[in-house]
Amino acid sequence: MKLTKISFKRADLERLLIAGAAALVLLLAAIGAPASYPVDQYSVPYDQTLPDVSTAAPLTGPVQNTTVYYSDAEGYLVPVTRQVEKTDGIAKATLSLMIANDTNDLQAARLGLSTVIPDETTFDLDITDGKARIDLSANVLNLPDVERETAMVSAIVQTLTQFDTVESVEFLVGGQKRSKLTHGTDISGELTGKLLNLESVQTGASLTGAQLVRLYFPAENGRVLVPVTRAVFSPSDINTAVLELCKGPKPETGLRGALPTDAGLIDVTVADGVATINFSEEFALLTASSDGGQQALRALMLTCMQYPGVNHVEMLVNGQPFTPGILEKPTFVNSVEQAAVQFSDVIEID
Repeated sequence: MKLTKISFKRADLERLLIAGAAALVLLLAAIGAPASYPVDQYSVPYDQTLPDVSTAAPLTGPVQNTTVYYSDAEGYLVPVTRQVEKTDGIAKATLSLMIANDTNDLQAARLGLSTVIPDETTFDLDITDGKARIDLSANVLNLPDVERETAMVSAIVQTLTQFDTVESVEFLVGGQKRSKLTHGTDISGELTGKLLNLESVQTGASLTGAQLVRLYFPAENGRVLVPVTRAVFSPSDINTAVLELCKGPKPETGLRGALPTDAGLIDVTVADGVATINFSEEFALLTASSDGGQQALRALMLTCMQYPGVNHVEMLVNGQPFTPGILEKPTFVNSVEQAAVQFSDVIEID
C-alpha cells in the first residue's frame, strides 16, 4: 500500500486547530457538561501551600507529644503525633484534637487524612481504676454510615488506651448507656485497643488458635505508615512479624509493601537488645526508592521494636552489614512535621 505524505502550512494548521476547538465547544454545549464534580476535600495540590494552622491556636507554654488517630481514604486508622500544651488532662486534650474543625481538619489533611469525630461534638471523660468512661454528645448519632461510626469508636478507644491509666473504654451517648449507635456499631461493653485495623479473613475461616501480629505498611500515597493487625498461625514473635512484613499487605487493601518485592528473610536473631535481621540480596533494592528506603526502614523498625527487649535493629544482606542510613529508634509512627519534610524532598514544584 502506497502511503501519501500530507503536509500543512502553519496558517492551515492554525485554521484547523481553531475549527477543532470551536467544534469541541459546540459538542460540550450540546451534550451538557456536568454542573460539578465530586472533589476530595482533603486533597491539596502540591503547588499550593496549606495555611499555617499553627497560628490558629499557638502553644505558648511547655508542650508534650501525644498521639491522635485519623482516618485515611481506605478507612484505616492512622496514628499521628501532635503537640499539646502540658496539662493534667492530657487524655481529654488529645481527644479534642480529633474533633472536626478548621484547625484539626487542616492538620489531618497535611497527611492526606481526615478527622473522625464529628464537628461540634462535646464530651465528658472520667478515668477510674483503669477504665475510661466517655459520654459523647447526641450529635454522634447523626453519622452517615456504619463505617464512620466504627472509625470514630475505634479511634477513641485507640487514643485512650495509649495512656497507662486506661485499659478499657466504656461509651455513653447523651448521658445514656446504649448498646449500639444508629447504624449498628456495638458500644455495649468495655472496649480495648488490641485489634487496630484488623485484616479481613475469609468468610467462615476458623481463627481458633490464631495469634496476632502488628505490621506497618505505607499507605498508597506513601505519606504515612499504617499499622495493621494480622492473624497468623505461628508464634506471635519478632520472627513471625518480620516474615509477614516480607509477604506484604493483602491484595486490594490500598497499602504498599514495606519491603522490596521478593526480599527473602534468611534469619532473625535477638541478643543484648539488638535484633539482627539477615535478608536476601533483593532487600538492598530499597535504596532505589525516592526516599532512599527510609520509609521502609521505619516500617521494619516499628514492626520489630514493639517486642520487649528489642531496642535497636541491625540489618544484613547475605550476612554482610547493610546500613543505608541512620537507624534511630522511631519516637513516633507519623507526624505532620515529618511528612512535610519528607515530601518537600521528593516532590518538585515548578
